[in-house]
Amino acid sequence: MTTYHSTRSRNESLTSKQAILEGIAQDGGLFVRDDVAAGAPSLEQLLAGTYQDRARLVLEHLLDDFTAEEISTCVEAAYGANFDSKLVTPVTQCGQDWTLELWHGPTSAFKDVALQMLPQLMRVSRAGDGRRVMIVTATSGDTGKAALEGFADVEGTGVTVFYPHGKVSDIQRLQMATQRGANVAVCAIEGNFDDAQSEVKRIFADEALRARLAERNVVLSSANSINVGRLVPQVTYYFDAYAQLAAAGALKPGDAIDFCVPTGNFGDVLAGYYAKLMGLPVRTLVVASNANDVLTDFITTGTYDRRRPFHKTISPSMDILVSSNLERLLFYLSDGDCELVSSLMADLAEKGAYTVPPALLTRLHETFACGRADDAATRETIRAVWDEHHVLLDPHTAVARHVLDARPADGVARVCLSTASPYKFSADVLAALGHDVSGMGGFACMDALSELTGTEPPAALSALRDAEERFDDVVSVSDMNRYVEDSAVGILA
Repeated sequence: MTTYHSTRSRNESLTSKQAILEGIAQDGGLFVRDDVAAGAPSLEQLLAGTYQDRARLVLEHLLDDFTAEEISTCVEAAYGANFDSKLVTPVTQCGQDWTLELWHGPTSAFKDVALQMLPQLMRVSRAGDGRRVMIVTATSGDTGKAALEGFADVEGTGVTVFYPHGKVSDIQRLQMATQRGANVAVCAIEGNFDDAQSEVKRIFADEALRARLAERNVVLSSANSINVGRLVPQVTYYFDAYAQLAAAGALKPGDAIDFCVPTGNFGDVLAGYYAKLMGLPVRTLVVASNANDVLTDFITTGTYDRRRPFHKTISPSMDILVSSNLERLLFYLSDGDCELVSSLMADLAEKGAYTVPPALLTRLHETFACGRADDAATRETIRAVWDEHHVLLDPHTAVARHVLDARPADGVARVCLSTASPYKFSADVLAALGHDVSGMGGFACMDALSELTGTEPPAALSALRDAEERFDDVVSVSDMNRYVEDSAVGILA
């Protein structure tokens, strides 16, 4: 059975069930396994059957202390009528390229693919141990609602979500503020996503808090992609996209493929790297950034420097300067050099920047490319894709499409990951199409966008207009620790 350990040391050796419940390693690192490829199913096996079949194979391989029956039960619960497409993540054509639609789940964002699964994995992992779990998550917009939806009213589990005040879309805020469930808590923070994410990591490292909660038989865990249980389910849709293209005759099994991924925290694109390690013939993973282009600079130069202005953009889920999952990639590109990873992360924490060795940068460039799009380019892409292809893009997907369009096509199939419904960002999409949105609220923009384009918003988003707002708390970053403890006591009493 494969074990997991921290990216920064091998002092802990955990099963995947234990790693999922822990969320983050005690030394602040992220849980990884040494060899992702060893024992992986064949490409032929992974291209056969349905999305659910592929999910079972991926999960059984990467989380191999779960039984086949446990995995099958989790997959059946996670991917069914809660997705509005039988394909779960359908691939559609857009010009000469393809779009992987990841937003057909209950919250209309790609996070659903993992966060409908994670509660199932946690349920199995904690079976019989008697402990209660408080999920603590920072969100830049989409993870929060997906986590709330996935864990709402799950027995023995509570959920606390922090989001940056004034830095998510109106619809994203309403999705969280109106969340139903007796075990949920939602709070805005005075700061940006990086402030929230950094403080959540400190909360996990707070031994005194851990001890106080342990007295109540409560443990903390995470629904962010720092949790390996959040990351692993995302690997499936890379294999599934390839299978759909093969079935459509767009490529033959064994042909190379490129993916372009809009990302801030690096988890979505890292799942594609896991797929490559498992045998998917990925040629290039193109990392698309908005004006917060720390990843573009890093991939270009090998220097990661978060000491730069933070930009509030129309693609808020990518407004991130500290890409947590990049740490896992550094581990694999350095052949598992925990000492190097620990040193780089120390430099980031103490100096705000680090530079990788030249050999590691060379290996990075073998698979990864990059590009960026500011808000003006994002708006122009939304308009152009609608005018030319009659396809409506949300701002995050438009960032990726802009970056992909800037790269010359050479006959290799290219897939742009579409991470959210455009209706989650109706005002910005409507404005990009030339509509004056001055004085219009989120639902007025949603209605106008539907009328203008002849498309329909997801039912769950439309229903928000009649939902009661339950949460309006705003705290300072320094008060997040107290808020978590109070929520744990109140919810899991």
